[in-house]
Parts: sequence; structure tokens; C-alpha cells
Amino acid sequence: MDFDSLSGELRRLRDDALAAVAGASDEAALDQVAIRFLGRKGELTAVLRGIGTLPADDRPRVGAVANEVRVAVETALAGRGAALRSEARAARLAAEGVDVTTPGRTIGRGSLHPIPETVAAIAEVFGQFGFVVYEGPEVEDDLTNFQMLNIPPDHPSRDLWDTLYVDVEGRLLRTHTSPGQIRVMEQARPPIRALLPGRCFRYEAVDASHGFEFFQVEGLMVDEGTTMADLRGLLDEFAHALFGRERATRFRPGYYPFTEPSVAFDVQCVVCGGSGCPACSRTGWMTILGAGMVHPVVLQYGGIDPERYQGFAFGMGVERIANLRHAVGDLRLYLEDDLRFLEQFR
Repeated sequence: MDFDSLSGELRRLRDDALAAVAGASDEAALDQVAIRFLGRKGELTAVLRGIGTLPADDRPRVGAVANEVRVAVETALAGRGAALRSEARAARLAAEGVDVTTPGRTIGRGSLHPIPETVAAIAEVFGQFGFVVYEGPEVEDDLTNFQMLNIPPDHPSRDLWDTLYVDVEGRLLRTHTSPGQIRVMEQARPPIRALLPGRCFRYEAVDASHGFEFFQVEGLMVDEGTTMADLRGLLDEFAHALFGRERATRFRPGYYPFTEPSVAFDVQCVVCGGSGCPACSRTGWMTILGAGMVHPVVLQYGGIDPERYQGFAFGMGVERIANLRHAVGDLRLYLEDDLRFLEQFR
């Protein structure tokens, strides 16, 4: 092989390489072109193996042509690589571009859990009558939870509260929100209008209508000349606000150690309208809370003179109110965190 034929082969290789570089559609294809023509086993290396057959004077001349070919191909590869990267960047920017005139995507809105939502609704109603929300501890002592509420250690009514004790010193998980009455009376002087929502605990079997963990709202009003008529009027307004102005109400005799007299407060069944159904045990009425005039012993424990001041108290189960408002039949649903259930309250 002579100089002319070898240099001609190098120029054909250059033309083929430049055409392949121009036709590369992406950087991966361009890398394959570089390997094909300039790699250790590429076509340029294969052609240069023929230099050894040339006369000594022709070898530098062929080497110079080979260098020109290499530089031309490398320059083309660099230029095409830059162009491909620019095109890819432009395409990505176009794909990621934001049309500021496009309406924004709707963001899903959450909602309050039905328990705090019901507590808020109760607080809103009583807040219109001057009641202020207080909070009490979930871990109480026996003195505050029972004894100061006129429930001494040997009182038979303790059987109504299946208590969970946390230590041998008598500390317990509060069985009701009524201990909050004592704490409010110790902190404030009459006139008192207090609302005490909170979590309570009892050792009970869990079913559709019972739980060992539940929520209550306690109400307390202490002032001069407070009467049962004031209690009845307040509870009527509360029931009408939550269940409708046309909803009938009634008092029934009840029993609570910390109130005297005590009553159960019923509303006309929200399911059947009073005609009688399984939800109201065919009576046409649903009990929503217990209430009564604060026992003088409880006022004394709270540091208030029962000869001068009178008061009334009421307590309601939040789950029961929520059940009536939203037609829920199983209170276990409130604590299961099932989104299929909770999303219905948006």
C-alpha cells in the first residue's frame, strides 16, 4: 500500500465519520460514533496499521493526514455533542414550563374530626350565654374525682364509674369531667359560667355504644339566685340550636350524687320525630345529658358559700351528641381513623 491509497482511505474515513456525527440523534448515538471511528479498536486505528508497510519517508506524511482526520472528527463530535445537549435542555425546559394563565390545581381540603367539631359546636352555643371553656387534667386523684363530688369511698354510686387507677396512691384516669367543677370553683369566684370538655376513661367492654375512652362536656353555672328554671331555659336553647327550633324537650327525674335535685334531659327523637323507632327504644325520646342543681356539699368543697350562692351543672357525652347530629350508629368509628368514614364530614 502506498501513500496515496492510504491517505485516500483516511479521507474517506473522515467523510464517513463526519456524516455519522451529523446523523447522531442523541448523546448515546454520538458516543457509539466516537467508539466506532476513534476507539482503540476503531476504524482509524485499523487504517493506521498500514503505515508500517510504507517507506520511511512517507510515514510522517501519512501521520500528518491521520492527525488532521482525528482533529476533524473530534471537533465534529464536540460540536454535535454541544448541540445535542442544548436541544435536550431546551426540550426539558419546554416540557417543564409553567403556563401562568392555567388555573391552579384544586387542593383537597381536610376537615375537623367529628368529635372536636361537635365540641366546638357545643362551645359556640354556650359561649353565647357567657360560658368560658376551661381544661382539666386527665389524671385525677380520688379526692377530686369522687370525694369532693359527694361520693365518699363507701358510697354505692361508685359502682356507676368503673375506674382505672394508675398507681397505689389513688391517682386515676378521670371517669367524668365533673372534677372540673371543683377546679373551676377553686380558681374563680361567682358568677361562674364554665364549660369543661375533655377525654374520660372507664373500664368497660367496648361495643357500638360503649368505650373505655370517650369524651364529655361539663357545664357549671354558679351565681346568686340561680334556679332550675334557668337550667331548663339554657338547655332548651342548646337543644334547639343543635337539633332545630321545633324539637320538643323534657326533664325527667334522675340521680347524680353531686347534684340535688337531678334530672335527665331528653329531646324528641331526631330519627322518627317522636313517633317511636328502634333508635329511641320506641319511646319517641332520646336522653342527651344529665343535669341538676349543684349539691351544697360540692359548693362547700369548692370554697363557695351555699347559703349565698346556688348553681347548676350538666354533663353530656360528645359521641352521643355527634351520633344524633350525623346519624352515626357506632361510636367505635370515631377512634378508628378510617378515612372512608372521616372524609364524610368535610
